[in-house]
Amino acid sequence: MSNPFTGLSIESARRALAAKLRSAQLDDVELDARILLGAALGLDLTGLIAQGARPLGEAEAARLAQHAERRIAGEPVARILGTAEFWGLPFRLSEATLVPRPDTETVVERALELFGERQISHPPRIADVGTGSGAILLALLHEIPDAFGVGTDLSPNALDTARSNAAALGLAGRAGFVACSYAAALRGPFDLIVSNPPYIPSAEIPKLSVEVREHDPHLALDGGNDGYDAYRALIPQASERLAPGGALIVEAGQGQARNIETLMTAAALVVDRPPRADLAGILRAVSARKMPP
Repeated sequence: MSNPFTGLSIESARRALAAKLRSAQLDDVELDARILLGAALGLDLTGLIAQGARPLGEAEAARLAQHAERRIAGEPVARILGTAEFWGLPFRLSEATLVPRPDTETVVERALELFGERQISHPPRIADVGTGSGAILLALLHEIPDAFGVGTDLSPNALDTARSNAAALGLAGRAGFVACSYAAALRGPFDLIVSNPPYIPSAEIPKLSVEVREHDPHLALDGGNDGYDAYRALIPQASERLAPGGALIVEAGQGQARNIETLMTAAALVVDRPPRADLAGILRAVSARKMPP
């Protein structure tokens, strides 16, 4: 089968790729085409523009065709590239990690809001339960220079990915990682515990988009029959391991925030502010504090 990009200029290849993605009824085709073309050629946007009239080399056309085939099959751009941006930082991905999403940045925002209100006389201790790529934990360590953090995950592969991201970001000296179920292996006290746990009801997973259903790890998606299994396990563990005045912040799925607050209250945590909404208006970051005795 001939390569449709062979002999095309960079600009013509970009337009041809966008047309192919559009015919596959994908979204954001212009942006995806630019990113995939840049990755295939090793060029940023400035380079693509400056070299727009240059014809693609054979190897470049072959890489672009592979990228196009994978994207048309429903593989997310971040998976094709093997990296994603979160909180303005680059994160390497693996098959054991979720692609970090902008929605999850609400957890970081709420954490920084809470830290701004507290006076802590010691270096803050942070735990990220179900850390995956390490995105939430490492974003917080980047913003709180004296903090130390630990991330947990059931997947050794995910933990290897998180460790490599910590090293790449220059944060390995302040981050540790441990394999366990939720917070089971952790000992407190922590000033902050954060988590983006699995919260999709099991029966809903087959209805998810192909990008998520076929490419994100089900271990990080499946929240059990009603979507709350992870919260039921995590919230009591977190309550035991928080320092007095410490906070738990979790990401919630659509319509889940109020039930999560009920679970937090049942675990002797105090919900002292409304959930933080993402850009779509979904109540996404749910938080509660452990009050001093």
